Amino acid sequence: MTGWNTGDIPDQHGRTAVVTGANSGIGLITARELARRGARVILACRSEERGRAAEKRIRAHLPQAEAEFRPLDLGDLGSVREFAAAYPDDRLDLLINNAGVMSMPQGRTADGFETHFGVNHLGHFALTGLLLPRLLATPGARVVSVSSVMHAVADPDMADLNSERGYRRAAAYGRSKSANLLFVHELARRAETAGADLVAAAAHPGYSATNLQTAAARLEGRGLAERIMGLGNLLFAQPASAGALPTLYAATAPGVRPDSFTGPGRLGWRGAPAPAWRTAGSRRDAAGERLWAASERLTGVVYEGLTA
Repeated sequence: MTGWNTGDIPDQHGRTAVVTGANSGIGLITARELARRGARVILACRSEERGRAAEKRIRAHLPQAEAEFRPLDLGDLGSVREFAAAYPDDRLDLLINNAGVMSMPQGRTADGFETHFGVNHLGHFALTGLLLPRLLATPGARVVSVSSVMHAVADPDMADLNSERGYRRAAAYGRSKSANLLFVHELARRAETAGADLVAAAAHPGYSATNLQTAAARLEGRGLAERIMGLGNLLFAQPASAGALPTLYAATAPGVRPDSFTGPGRLGWRGAPAPAWRTAGSRRDAAGERLWAASERLTGVVYEGLTA
């Protein structure tokens, strides 16, 4: 991995990728670089205005790019089902579960789930399950989930997945990012058991300058907090282009192993992609099985063909 960069991305012609949250930050860069290497990229975004603007930006930068916006609200399982039902192909090479929310005020998704857990985990769990037939029909398909170093803050509380007993922003976000890693762990285990030609991997961007850090403060009108987070991005964060590298590595590099976790190599903070540290809890089979069962029950999405 030493020095790996976008120039090392293999040719992607003939491949189709879905990137959630592709309208800005790491998602936009990921989609752009996949399109640069020849992939057909579907930009799965909640906001039509921002999604279409991202599509135009990619096409302006890369006139030959195959980039297409399609609406997807991960906080609404109805929208997730509509996106999957309208997916235009019989195959899917790459699903990048990138979109997410961070440090949001206590709230609920359209289906009544705690916002971080509902958007960051359950929405992507449902999306992956609904697109699973296309993934399994595609030799060498990959699912890449974007987690965070913040996964170490808290494991999912299986008795209180929706934070009904008490709410703390950092804990809620950390639990959702731990859930991302447990999901990848269990998906990889099930794919191996089924003999499926599917790689499930995870990545994290380190500390990268995106709107993820400032979005909640802006939404709540907390101007001082927004300015402080923006200053932190300016002084300490690596650019989003560097933060996207671990995701692009996990998505495209040869030999990526199932259940691997890739992040920036310099203390997990910045730098070229490298194997990332993760908590022991994010690799526990029993926890992965319990989260999986709860996710199927809450979303109503069952992964046909990938049994325990």
